[in-house]
Amino acid sequence: MMRQYRELKARDPDALLLFRMGDFYELFGPDAEQAATVLGLTLTSRDKGPDAIPMAGFPHPALDMYLARIIQAGLRAAVCEQVEDPRLAKGLVRRDVLRVVSPGTLTDDALLDPKASNYLAAIVETGGKVGLAWIELSTGEFALASVSRLELPEELARLAPAEILVAETNLDAAWLRVLRGQGYAGFTSRPSWDFVPAQAHGVLCEHFGTTTLAGFGVDDDAVETTAAGALLAYLRETQRAALGHLTRLTPHRRDDTLAIDATTRRALELVKTMREGKREGSLLHAVDRTVTPMGARLLARWLSSPLTSLDAIRARHDAVEELARDESLRNDLRGLLGQAHDLERLAARAGTGRAGPRDLVALARTLALLPKIKARLTARRSENLGRIEDAIELCPEIRGAIEATLVDEPPLATREGGLIRTGFHAELDELRDAARGGKNWIAKFQAEQVRLTGIPNLKVGFNKVFGYYIEVSHAQGSKIPAEYIRKQTVKNAERYITPELKEHEDHVLRAEERARDLEYELFLSLRDRVSAESPRLIQAGAALAQVDVIAALAELAVTRGHARPEMTDEPVLELVEARHPVLDILMRSGDFVPNDLKLDADATVLLITGPNMAGKSTFIRQAALCAILAQAGAFVPARRARIGVVDRLFARVGASDELGRGQSTFMVEMVETANIMHNATARSLVVLDEIGRGTSTFDGVSLAWAITEHIHDQIGCRTLFATHYHELVDLEKTKPRLRNANVAVREVDGSIVFLHRIVPGGADQSYGIHVARLAGVPERVIARASAILAFLERQHSAEPPAAAAAVAMRKPKTGRSLGGSLFAALPDPLLEELRDIDPARLGPDQALELIVKLRTLAE
Repeated sequence: MMRQYRELKARDPDALLLFRMGDFYELFGPDAEQAATVLGLTLTSRDKGPDAIPMAGFPHPALDMYLARIIQAGLRAAVCEQVEDPRLAKGLVRRDVLRVVSPGTLTDDALLDPKASNYLAAIVETGGKVGLAWIELSTGEFALASVSRLELPEELARLAPAEILVAETNLDAAWLRVLRGQGYAGFTSRPSWDFVPAQAHGVLCEHFGTTTLAGFGVDDDAVETTAAGALLAYLRETQRAALGHLTRLTPHRRDDTLAIDATTRRALELVKTMREGKREGSLLHAVDRTVTPMGARLLARWLSSPLTSLDAIRARHDAVEELARDESLRNDLRGLLGQAHDLERLAARAGTGRAGPRDLVALARTLALLPKIKARLTARRSENLGRIEDAIELCPEIRGAIEATLVDEPPLATREGGLIRTGFHAELDELRDAARGGKNWIAKFQAEQVRLTGIPNLKVGFNKVFGYYIEVSHAQGSKIPAEYIRKQTVKNAERYITPELKEHEDHVLRAEERARDLEYELFLSLRDRVSAESPRLIQAGAALAQVDVIAALAELAVTRGHARPEMTDEPVLELVEARHPVLDILMRSGDFVPNDLKLDADATVLLITGPNMAGKSTFIRQAALCAILAQAGAFVPARRARIGVVDRLFARVGASDELGRGQSTFMVEMVETANIMHNATARSLVVLDEIGRGTSTFDGVSLAWAITEHIHDQIGCRTLFATHYHELVDLEKTKPRLRNANVAVREVDGSIVFLHRIVPGGADQSYGIHVARLAGVPERVIARASAILAFLERQHSAEPPAAAAAVAMRKPKTGRSLGGSLFAALPDPLLEELRDIDPARLGPDQALELIVKLRTLAE
């Protein structure tokens, strides 16, 4: 047996081999030692002494639970099953690996997040071009794109693949090292021949039954085609199952979607929070009103890939508006969809041959909803709803076959019987009758034996060890007929068999066994039939997902008071009484303070000053999130909105170190800012928060000043810049398209009250010391800071920043930061106190008090 194990292990040495032995999966050698640590299994050994082999295992019903743990640990597992009946095996039972489970190849519900896509990606680079392809095996999505090295991280951030395939020769490539440095993991090395263009192209054409991929709009010789072929080769090798649900290869056009880099996605918390990486607290979680898993996944894709086509955006808004206006229609659709199962993943499991009887029953119940949903979508005004209605195929023959074949509540196991409906198959009914009829025969046989033997308490029983038996008490032992054959002695009784009883037992058991085998055959036949129709079923599931998302966005708009944005190609961003889409939901109704915003051709840059905690960051983030929602097809949290389509969105907010890459907070900030400077266009939207705060004050002001000038003069895109450097407000005097705004603050008895209102004009102070007091900084520190601030304001109230900047442009560079002179003349409180002493007026008591005071200041 161990030789069989080693042969199977050699096929995929990087995967944990789960070796089926009876009712257990066993692991041996290094696999067992790793499993004991990762899975918490008890480590034992096979054999004893120096030849002992480490061994660990778990019961076969626990497979899904342990697979989930293996995947969470970032490992792969090869599932090895017995592929012949042990009763019929001659010698060692044949075994084979039926599938390799890896993070990117999951299809089972127990291993998947129902609301999240699970992508497997492949990357290949040829001649400076990067090919990227991705598959969602559990739904049948298969797409590819050509990207540059700079664009690759953006696409990976959008997809968040669970596993990435790369050629073994690329493991040390510079671009792959860069991706690893950016935090991407889950790379799986594959043989280089999978990435040979001719080989990859042949794999794709063989799968789709074509000689060219031109019919899919795909270039046969493109580098991304090679990546797609490598993906398919990996699935064929690991899944060992049909992949008939993969019927389309879709080219992805980057220009069709809003470009959002990884930094911006994290900063805006589109689908998960920045700190904990959770869905709760993200934009997706806040706006999700879907009622199906497939709808939740589609909403996540819409938010991750907002549109850039004005017509496509307006078409989505038309559909949302129609359902928002028709409450009855919206409620009916959401009520029906709430009863639906995950049709996409059910169909995909059928397509890969892994659907169980309960999966097929759930699929049929979902199909039963389609006629009502399709009828409610008939004659809709919006183009998208009409197209969805056309895409919904009712598939009545599939539903009918499942309903006619399977019982309403089938068991989980497929080989134990009880699956097939009575009346569906005549031979099966006869076999069942034979098995059930045995009970009637046993009753008659028992009555006849009582009559013949004169033993009134004689009874016929059954157990799995001895089969059928006749039980007679010891007190009646003298009446036992000679033809009775004793089989077992139990307390107070003896058990016997007869040739007639044994013959009947063989007949019944053969009937039960044949009935189970026949039921399994009928189930496989049904599953194969459903598998052949999986593309139609997946299409219907995708249509239901779209209905769910549109209805959910309409529900959100109605219940939260969101407005349909007016979309345009003009470079505008106008929001009236806008709210942050996440905070507006988390806070109590009416607590969030709405604000207006207007950016257009005459005012492209808005510089917002004001203290911390006043709402600057919230204001600029909500503007970016409103743009994303609008281009995703949603309404926005505002009374009115007019939004020009954005081609690229950049958000440089928050502070973060990349210590693992040797980069400080300030370095990370400058790298991200440089990315904006190089890649933003006139149609982009840029959101900046506190640029320059990671260095000295003068360096920070200088950089913030120059960056703002560059965006205003050279790029000309819509920009929101929140800053503490209120010296920058003077830029409004020289930059015609820059406007100042500040967060309104009210001072009451030396304290401040944040009004959270954005008003025109620059702030004249930062209120940092007031915020420190609110944060609980000791009063002694607050007093000291106030004194230092007053001194600095007196010492540095020289020429205005605008004039200083102009002079700086004429001065030669010294290579030295100006920040070192900021505190050069800062007064020492001990020295100030000494200067104020008049010795002639000091008495003994006063001198003693003064000494104590000076000692305190010196500490």
